Amino acid sequence: MTIYDELKQRGLIAQVTDEEEIKNLINNGKATFYIGFDCTADSLTAGHFMALTLMKRLQMAGNKPIALIGGGTTMIGDPSGRTDMRKMLTREDIDHNAECFKRQMEKFIDFSDGKALMVNNADWLLKLNYVDLLREVGACFSVNNMLRAECYKQRMEKGLSFLEFNYMIMQSYDFYHMFQEYNCNLEFGGDDQWSNMLGGTELIRRKLGKDAHAMTITLLTDSQGKKMGKTAGNAVWLDPAKTSPYDFYQYWRNVGDADVIKCIRMLTFLPLEQIEEMATWQDSKLNEAKEILAFELTKMVHGEEEAQKAQNAAKSLFAGGADMSNVPTAELKEEDFRDGVVDILQVLVSAGLCNTRSEARRAVEQGGVTFGDEKVTDVKASYDKSVFAEGVLVKKGKKAFKKVTC
Repeated sequence: MTIYDELKQRGLIAQVTDEEEIKNLINNGKATFYIGFDCTADSLTAGHFMALTLMKRLQMAGNKPIALIGGGTTMIGDPSGRTDMRKMLTREDIDHNAECFKRQMEKFIDFSDGKALMVNNADWLLKLNYVDLLREVGACFSVNNMLRAECYKQRMEKGLSFLEFNYMIMQSYDFYHMFQEYNCNLEFGGDDQWSNMLGGTELIRRKLGKDAHAMTITLLTDSQGKKMGKTAGNAVWLDPAKTSPYDFYQYWRNVGDADVIKCIRMLTFLPLEQIEEMATWQDSKLNEAKEILAFELTKMVHGEEEAQKAQNAAKSLFAGGADMSNVPTAELKEEDFRDGVVDILQVLVSAGLCNTRSEARRAVEQGGVTFGDEKVTDVKASYDKSVFAEGVLVKKGKKAFKKVTC
């Protein structure tokens, strides 16, 4: 099976500009391709998984990835899929975030010996002269076509800033620049980026002639990835300081029955033959599939040892075992206590099981909180500091656990 056929069978490809040319490029290891990552936070999330694993798959097939860090485009902000304008970040914040991204990407992509590149579009975008850009690039874009683009439509009613309106031009210029500087001939991106990506392909052809072969493929990266990347309103980070390996494992262990095989197919490196067999599994076997998914992805991000610890902790807890050695720990601070005691609402908030005291109150009132071996029914329940000396298991619902200490 060719790498292109594998991508299609894994359900990754949404649409392409020239399928035969793209097949020739990636099946023969001739693609130098890029995927962009805007630096809006100091960690990548589970929503970036498809992009990262795609880069790994294509590199294993002999193609050359370029990880484009969006140090310049982050200063503008991509309006795609958003209902409001992004928070403006400083150059220092963006540079810090870019460094964090690089460390995480190195777990997926081999950057040694020129096998892959990592570049930052701040290096060329921030040097552009505004009038020169308008003359050289702006003349290639039709405002009418831009306004019809899907990435802008949902923002038109609430308001689209002129700053954000320029994002398509900046992303298109990235492809144009890398085509010339790095022989980059292929761009991958999420399906909600199609208009932006076509802009780059068209810019290359208009500036360099119709024989300039630049291709575009869109994946289901953003629409599915953003859905995957969040749970209960919180991002699932690749940084273990922001999402522990246990919580990361639990996130994937708890995907819906309808999504588990899709996630295994898209995100893991398990053979397709094995996955097709798993697709016939039903009922309790789906839980086994979820454990496989969670283990494989946790191993990819945090290493096999941490994945095994997370799996052992999860099995121990769900089986009612007493081994809490690998359960994520939350430590109460001195200020959490009043006269040596702390109430259950503060325990839940400080442990990260609830975001607010109001949410914690609802969890208790709905009967979803357990402290040690006892269900908590009183929102005023309080505990002495000594109770936490060796750690106590606090549960919210069936799937959220923390060993709370002080």
